[in-house]
Amino acid sequence: MADLSGLSSVSGAPLTETQIWGILSQIDLDITNLLRDGKLSALKYALPGAAGRTADRAGNLRALLEARSYYQALLTSRPGWEVSVGE
Repeated sequence: MADLSGLSSVSGAPLTETQIWGILSQIDLDITNLLRDGKLSALKYALPGAAGRTADRAGNLRALLEARSYYQALLTSRPGWEVSVGE
């Protein structure tokens, strides 16, 4: 997919609760793989360096934890509804 030069052609809707839970699950998986030194985790967050691709594991973990905090706050800030039916 080509890079965008602006946001005028982009539209969207607020994330659903299910989508936010999916994002949190993916972040948790990435954190687990990073901590377990998974083969795919470092490459997803690596930068080209003089000796090939290098990854800052602490920086990656910090970024993932910040993203997780953001989406967790987004999830908990959603209005809650409790529906009951009276007879």
